[in-house]
Amino acid sequence: YSAMTPSYPYKIAVLVFLQNAAGEQLLLLRAKPPNLGVWSPIGGKLETSTGESPFECAARETHEETGFTVAHDDLHLFAMIAEKAYEGESHWLLFLFRCKKPIPALPSDIAEGRFGFYTRAAIDTLPIPETDRTALWPTYDRYRDCFVALRADCAPGKPLRAEVEQVTP
Repeated sequence: YSAMTPSYPYKIAVLVFLQNAAGEQLLLLRAKPPNLGVWSPIGGKLETSTGESPFECAARETHEETGFTVAHDDLHLFAMIAEKAYEGESHWLLFLFRCKKPIPALPSDIAEGRFGFYTRAAIDTLPIPETDRTALWPTYDRYRDCFVALRADCAPGKPLRAEVEQVTP
C-alpha cells in the first residue's frame, strides 16, 4: 500500500475544542483555506522550527485566535489523528484537545474568520468539512474524556475510512 501513497508534505497541527459555560462549542467560520467558508474548531500548525509541543501550540493558538489564556492543565489531549492525503495535498498529524475551562465570551472576529457558539446538535446542520462530519465530531463525541489514536485515508475519490489504532481509557 505504501508504494501507492503519493509523497506529500507532512504537516503537524492542533485543534482545540472550546465551550462556553452553557456547553456550546466555539467554532470559527473560516475566511481562508484550508476549510474556507466552513465552520471548524480553532487550531493551527505547530512551530516545528522552535520545537513547539502540541500542548504549547494549543495554548498559543487559543490565545492568538480568541484572546483566551489557557494553561496546559486546562487542556485534555483526547485524540491523535494521522490523515493521509488530505484534499490530495498533504498528510496531517492532528492533535485534538478539549479545553476543560469554559471560554467566557464570544471572541472578536479575526483575519482567519468569525466565531459562533453552537450546540453539538446544531453543528450537524452547519456547513463543516466532510472529514469533520464523518470523523472529527464522532471522535469528539465518543472519546473526548479518554484518548484515542486514529488513522484516516483522506485521498480524493476514495471513501473516508478512519481506523482506531488504540484507545486508552
